[in-house]
Amino acid sequence: MLTEKQGVFSMVKVPDIKVEPPGPEAKKAVAKDDEWIVKATKSWPLVFKKAEGSVIEDIDGNKYIDFYAGVGVLNVGARHPKVVAAIKDQVDKYTHVAGTDFYCKLQNEMAERLAKSAPGKNKKMVFFSNTGAESVESGIKIAKRATGKQVLMDFMGAFHGRTAGAMSLTASKWVQREGYTATLMPGIYHVPYAYCYRCLYNLEYPSCGMRCVSAIEDVYFENQIPPNDLAAISMEVIQGEGGYVVPPKEFVQGVFNLTRKYKCLFMDDEVQSGMGRTGKMWACEHFDVVPDIICSAKSLGGGLPLGATIVDAKLNFDRYGRHSNTFGGASLSHAAGIATLNVLEEEKLLDRATKLGKEAKKRLVEMQSKYDIIGDTRGLGMMLAHEFVQDRKSKKHAAKSRDKITELAFKKGLMLLPCGKSVVRYIPPLNIPEEQLWTGMDILEECIKKVDKDRAD
Repeated sequence: MLTEKQGVFSMVKVPDIKVEPPGPEAKKAVAKDDEWIVKATKSWPLVFKKAEGSVIEDIDGNKYIDFYAGVGVLNVGARHPKVVAAIKDQVDKYTHVAGTDFYCKLQNEMAERLAKSAPGKNKKMVFFSNTGAESVESGIKIAKRATGKQVLMDFMGAFHGRTAGAMSLTASKWVQREGYTATLMPGIYHVPYAYCYRCLYNLEYPSCGMRCVSAIEDVYFENQIPPNDLAAISMEVIQGEGGYVVPPKEFVQGVFNLTRKYKCLFMDDEVQSGMGRTGKMWACEHFDVVPDIICSAKSLGGGLPLGATIVDAKLNFDRYGRHSNTFGGASLSHAAGIATLNVLEEEKLLDRATKLGKEAKKRLVEMQSKYDIIGDTRGLGMMLAHEFVQDRKSKKHAAKSRDKITELAFKKGLMLLPCGKSVVRYIPPLNIPEEQLWTGMDILEECIKKVDKDRAD
């Protein structure tokens, strides 16, 4: 954890709102952004000046508690001193090696450590890229090449990225696919996920008998998906953008068993759930399955772009040139990534994610007991969420109320990030000081209490 000596923000009192955000300087920057930057997914008009640990300062001097960690990128916090030192040291040596064409000891070290971190006894190998979407694209190519098959199955609510292949596997929001359906990858099928709070079969766990698993065989394989043509079943063992949905262990194991039965691969997207976020290095470890392919990115590079596709060694390409890139596994990113792995180990952040996650989830459950607007509380480790509803009986989504809560939190100095249709995810850095965590929880409850009383929906 950051100490006072390590950073000026580590012990600073937050939040500290000097002018109601967005302030005058922030408004100018947002206007300039609107003029020159293509529309993407902007959440709130936060204009960064500086960040450290779990504290963000904007250009108007406001300081915020970070409960979104750069969309899951900053598991070890912003500008961790050891990560910064590693980057600075590497800059003085060299900044770029085309790692798919030449050789680099940093790349070797990172690959070995990631491969050994993956579950299972079989030897693993790694292909490096820059982003989560790229790591998924690599996984798709590896799966198709290794099996000689072309069909892929994924799940409703899935999010894997916005490049063509990754977007083809994505099924979380129509806006992400609109206008591109004619160019999506063929041979992609989506089936219901174990979203128990909103079961598409109108059943309840555990009396449901895992209908969402059995239906894959007796409905989808029987009528639509040729199982013998499957290259892989792809899934997020915990859905991220789709709403931080945590399925029962039996669901993940049941899907995995189907891949063994039909001799296809199990591809696990851990771009958001990996690197200690759930209290284990990889979320799949909670479910006792061993993926053939693990796709990772986000927090892998400690704040720098880095993606990795970790695969069973027997899936290695049969010849050079099957897949490549220029910037994958960039030297600065590798230096930052190795330092990030060191921080996770040295500061025992996986254990901390487990401990603090249990305490934080208990607090979130207590909120649910007090405010009817909260329909569900879920998560593992420090990957937590609330789903907001108009009323608990109908479970109708309360998107407007959710957005009002996040807006109020922003004004009060707490940065939150929505997902799903009416969900807020809570993903602070794993080394967030406890005082900041509980202060953030207090602010969160204030905002929920107000919106629950006012009811925006």
